[in-house]
Amino acid sequence: MEKIDLNTYDSYIKALTDISRAITSDLFLEDLLKLIVMVTAKVTGVEICSLWLIDESEKTPIIRLKATQSIDPEYVKDRSLHLNEGVVGYVVTNKRPMVIADVLRNSRFKEKEMARKLKLVSMVGVPLKLKDERIIGVLNCFTATPHAFSNTEINLLTAVANQAAVAILNTELMVKTRVIQEELEARKMIERAKEILMHRRNMKGDEAFRWLQKRSMDSRKPLRHIAEAIILSEDICR
Repeated sequence: MEKIDLNTYDSYIKALTDISRAITSDLFLEDLLKLIVMVTAKVTGVEICSLWLIDESEKTPIIRLKATQSIDPEYVKDRSLHLNEGVVGYVVTNKRPMVIADVLRNSRFKEKEMARKLKLVSMVGVPLKLKDERIIGVLNCFTATPHAFSNTEINLLTAVANQAAVAILNTELMVKTRVIQEELEARKMIERAKEILMHRRNMKGDEAFRWLQKRSMDSRKPLRHIAEAIILSEDICR
C-alpha cells in the first residue's frame, strides 16, 4: 500500500477547506478560478497549475484556458482547444486523469514550444467532475523537474478538482440568478417609467418605450438608469 505523507495530506485537506468555503462565498467566477489554481499550486508545489472549462456556447463545444497562477504572458494568453485535442481533450473525453512523465516526448501534448520556454517536464491533468458524472473542465499541474505522480497525489488532486467543480457550478448559478433578478427588476422599472410617461404626456405604450430608448441613446446611459430617473422624479413631485 502506498504510504501517505501526512504533511501532504494536511495540505490537500486545507486546499479542500479553502475551496469549500468559496462554495458559500460571494466570489465572482474569475476570482474563484484564480483562488483554485493558486491554492492548488501552493499545496502541490508545482510550477504551473492551470484550469480549463468547457464552453458550450459555441456551435461545437470547446475547452478554454480560464485561469493559471503563472504570470508568464506566453501561458496566460487566450487559448482554446476542441474536445478531441490535446491532453485536456483526452481527460474530458475519457473522464479520467492523464499523467505524462515528459511533456516534450508525448505526442498528445501540443504546446511543446511553451513547455521548452517555461522548462516544464511532467504533468497530470484531472477532470472537474460533478456528482452526476458530468465533466465541466480540467485541472492541469506541471512540474519543472521529472516527477512521477503517485496514486495518492492523483486521488487527492481529483478530490480538489471535484470540489472545485462544485464551487464553480455554484458560482455560475449564483451569477445567473443575480443576472435574472437584475433583468426582472430592470423590466419592472421600465414598465413603471412607461406608465408614468403615458400618464404625463398622454403617450401610447410603444411611444413611451421609444422615448425611453431615445433618451438612453442620446445620453449614453442604460435604459434602466433613464427609467429610474423618471420614477424618482415622479416620487419627488408627489
